Amino acid sequence: MKHALLCTALLMTPTAALAADAAAGKAFVEENCGRCHATGQTGESAHAEAPPFRTLSERYPVDSIAEALAEGIVTGHPDMPQFEVEPDEIENIIAWLSEIQQK
Repeated sequence: MKHALLCTALLMTPTAALAADAAAGKAFVEENCGRCHATGQTGESAHAEAPPFRTLSERYPVDSIAEALAEGIVTGHPDMPQFEVEPDEIENIIAWLSEIQQK
């Protein structure tokens, strides 16, 4: 199963990202990540060690975050909760993150 999630994340193309539902990705990150991270185009993160999601592309290519989501993020802030993300949710999250990156 883990291998299938990884393959799905790695095979995601820009075309697949366009088919993804950015609004669903926004809702997912607001619900699951918004306690610590700023999840939109403005605002500061509530947790000092949690970067605003709109700045993630300064550290990583946004598409590469799909692999981390599929495998489980292990380098988050110390009190970051763990959760499982389904392949369609990963596509939605990446679509949202792509929309909000600072240029």
